Amino acid sequence: MNEHAGMLLARIREQRPLIHQITNYVVMTDTANVTLHIGASPVMAHAPEEVEEMVQIAGALVLNYGTLSTPWIEAMILAGKQANKSGIPVVLDPVGAGATRLRTETGHRLLRALKVAIVRGNAGEVGALSGSGGEVKGVESVGATESAVDLARNAAKQWNTVVAVTGARDVISDGQRVLGVDNGHEWLQARTGTGCAATAVTAAFAAVEPDYVVAAASALAVYGLAAELAARKANGPASFGVAFFDQIYNLTPEMVAEGARIVELV
Repeated sequence: MNEHAGMLLARIREQRPLIHQITNYVVMTDTANVTLHIGASPVMAHAPEEVEEMVQIAGALVLNYGTLSTPWIEAMILAGKQANKSGIPVVLDPVGAGATRLRTETGHRLLRALKVAIVRGNAGEVGALSGSGGEVKGVESVGATESAVDLARNAAKQWNTVVAVTGARDVISDGQRVLGVDNGHEWLQARTGTGCAATAVTAAFAAVEPDYVVAAASALAVYGLAAELAARKANGPASFGVAFFDQIYNLTPEMVAEGARIVELV
């Protein structure tokens, strides 16, 4: 599995898929840069008048509603429906689901209207959106009532998709298989937008790997490994951010094969 994750990294850099991201203002620059550094190409197109046209040339679509507005919700639905028609994977990041009714209802609306390939969120967001219990303060998870394994597996069954619950151990499930990823570093929690950037990387892997459990696990292993390596060179969260982007850019398939920690949980 680790070698396969490295192979997927090489495939991204060979194919350079376009990752269409309807994402939030807070993270737009960072997610564009992490997409570039992993080897893909970013485009941030939000206008309803162009999203359907843009997504047709993309390898994957990210829907991230961290800075939510009604026009963007409509653009997400238009883009998502066109992505479904074109066979392009949709990756949903339900930022802050559970914090307000609008955020939770938007997640439900997108999951009803679209075929989503992967949902990537923290335990509070996934728990709140799936109805299994989760607490979110602003956009940060502060609690969930289920174990990450049960949460990911049950949500995946409910939504008929792959769910990646990120945390100290990332857990990915399609409702049957469950994988864990043990790569990462605590300083990821000390910088805003790191979850959103992880979603962008997940979309890049989904663009080149049709098994979305494998794509999500590989993406999160690569992402977490870059964080581990960056932390060795940093003095705190600020310098970590710079080092992290450098490490994403400089990762090789061989480094991933050696350093990824992906485990089968079920």
